[in-house]
Amino acid sequence: MVAVTPDAFAVGVRVGMRRGEAEALAPAAVTLIADPGAEAVAFEPVALAIESVVPAMEMAAPGLVYLPTAGAVRYYQSEEAAMRRVVTAVHAVAPGGRFGLADGPFAARMAAERAIEEPLIVIDTAAFLSGIDVAAVGVEELVATFRWLGIGTLGGLAALPRAAVASRFGPAGLEAHRIASGEDRMVLPRRIQDEVAVEERFDPPLDDFERVAFAARALAGKLLEAVAPSGAMPHRVEVEVEAASGMMRTRTWRSAHPFAEVELAERVRWQLRAWIESGGVPGGVVRLRLVPADLSDRGRQLRLDEDAASELDVRRALGRAQGLIGPDAVLQASPQGGRDPGERVRWSRWGETAEGAALDPKAPWPGRLPEPSPTLVPPEPRPFEIEWDGGFPVRVRLGSRWESVLGWAGPWRQTGRWWEGESAADRYQVVTSVGAFLCEVREGRSWLVGVYD
Repeated sequence: MVAVTPDAFAVGVRVGMRRGEAEALAPAAVTLIADPGAEAVAFEPVALAIESVVPAMEMAAPGLVYLPTAGAVRYYQSEEAAMRRVVTAVHAVAPGGRFGLADGPFAARMAAERAIEEPLIVIDTAAFLSGIDVAAVGVEELVATFRWLGIGTLGGLAALPRAAVASRFGPAGLEAHRIASGEDRMVLPRRIQDEVAVEERFDPPLDDFERVAFAARALAGKLLEAVAPSGAMPHRVEVEVEAASGMMRTRTWRSAHPFAEVELAERVRWQLRAWIESGGVPGGVVRLRLVPADLSDRGRQLRLDEDAASELDVRRALGRAQGLIGPDAVLQASPQGGRDPGERVRWSRWGETAEGAALDPKAPWPGRLPEPSPTLVPPEPRPFEIEWDGGFPVRVRLGSRWESVLGWAGPWRQTGRWWEGESAADRYQVVTSVGAFLCEVREGRSWLVGVYD
């Protein structure tokens, strides 16, 4: 679960829960696939309402904003008064929001997640965080190790000597320790001597979201390239849009960690979609500008086998290829769950995050093939002749010649999608002197569905 409604929260559903656990607690609840772009569109009226009270709002994700209190306190006389004004403005357009007030972004978010009807105001940050599950630090591999060591809460993690945590777990562990200790305030920005900004102008104006989003992704890459020589990376970036009508829109997005290109491009896409679909850029976009609101020396650390120059060359080459043949012609793959080899690969445009939720690889998946997976999976099954003897495969036809089967495994029964009129099938792995193949036998016919390396 990435977000829950107040009603679901009241019966025990929490962010981070697995779907099955959440549905057991709230059987009547309706679960929806996360769509950050659509969420950004839906959240835009709320964002405008918040900006009418505290203009310095910073977006972390659709539905999650951070508000610095310094300026608001000077205007509204107290933090509580400013909070009341924000709550009133939000409830006027979207009842049911949750609000937290603390002296750090992480603690404020934890407070908001635990608030039910009234805002939760944290007085003692360390005491408040101490009882929260250690999984809240968000680094799965670290959390597993912490639990193995008997550390189940943020308080237990904060009690460890910081030097020992840094020595054992490195920068990621040190960051987790800072968060657990309530010291997650934004990194002090480095003064930007010369304004670093990138922009793109469009003539004629663009009113199609996909075209603007494609340009935005390239612009995000240019921004990070512009700041890279300084050895610093931005934690906050301002997205500025000028409409053909002359209207200007500006929104700041922030991240607890330095922005990577894909992450920054995602957030720019979400914001552009929200503005365009809500009518916030009348006449189309004539100018898009990205400005780093700060630069931090905590840039992304390269792996030992990673070359920054070569990675940059690859990104540029793929970007040029997309520009020539279209964004849908250059794809990237990521693993997911499924029974068939083709189902276990999730495709998305290069440089973008796949939409919708991925199939859980840890699910049982009855009928799933054992490892290893085929190296090559054809887009569609191909006819594949098999000679059988007593129910055993003895020869397969490869082109114009027959090859003896040296070894085989199976069958693995695959239940067909009966609601789509699909019949059941049996899958076999066969090994010959020239290669190994995954085949499928369905209704008396054999098909090639994968080739092993």
